[in-house]
Amino acid sequence: MAAGKEIRSKIKSVENTRKITRAMEMVAAAKMRKAQERMRHARPYAEKIGRVAAHFSQAHPEYRHPFVVSRETIKRVGIILVTTDKGLCGGLNTNALRLSLSKVKAWGEQKIGVDVCAIGGKGLGFMQRLGVNIASQVTGIGDTPHMERLIGPVQVMLDAYKEGRIDALHLVYSRFVSTMKQEATLRQLLPLTNEAASEKATHYWDYIYEPDAHSVVDSLMVRYIETLIYQAVAENLACEQSARMVAMKSASDNAKSVIDELKLVYNKTRQAAITQEISEIVAGASAV
Repeated sequence: MAAGKEIRSKIKSVENTRKITRAMEMVAAAKMRKAQERMRHARPYAEKIGRVAAHFSQAHPEYRHPFVVSRETIKRVGIILVTTDKGLCGGLNTNALRLSLSKVKAWGEQKIGVDVCAIGGKGLGFMQRLGVNIASQVTGIGDTPHMERLIGPVQVMLDAYKEGRIDALHLVYSRFVSTMKQEATLRQLLPLTNEAASEKATHYWDYIYEPDAHSVVDSLMVRYIETLIYQAVAENLACEQSARMVAMKSASDNAKSVIDELKLVYNKTRQAAITQEISEIVAGASAV
């Protein structure tokens, strides 16, 4: 029964794995509810401030912030890549990295350089293997994003844009659609465009600034960037927990199927061994 012992060992191993995946599924489900609630609460504010900031690109203020001024030629671009620190979440990171890779290749064909700000360990490792210049990074964000940890690496990219070292800044992250669906999204942060408006504007916005346009616009632009980065990380965390819960449930279901198949093979092997022993006993008795 050496084969039977080996099969029992495999069954035990798969059962232990299934216990782990079931536990991870339940943990991800608990974290997912909190992450989705945090993301949904932040989404209306992010959409509104994005719409207001986009109006500045069509307004005629007395002061134009560098973030709303487009560059004539694009020689180098920056990417803020938001991924997870941990794996076991299906194809979530793969889709975002595939989107980033396609853009990096397209820019490379146009002789446009790329700088990356990596938020998350998976994106950082991928870009390092790809040989792309890593301008800044942050890992170990945890289950709750904190703006004070995110703004430092992002500020590196903003300073690079102000100083002219990059001519455009893009954001790549996973957008939460539903528990079963997450979309890899590419969004241009700088220069500011009017993509927040769904229709072409037929008029221009005019504003009265207090105390002055310089102070108001500078504060708004900083808040705009901070909000978009925080919302992207919050969306990515909600996507991570949803994708991990689905992946772990699939793994648990597959483990159950494997266990059932192994038990069937074990029973057949055991029955064959019993039948062989009976045949040997009958043959021995007949010989005597």
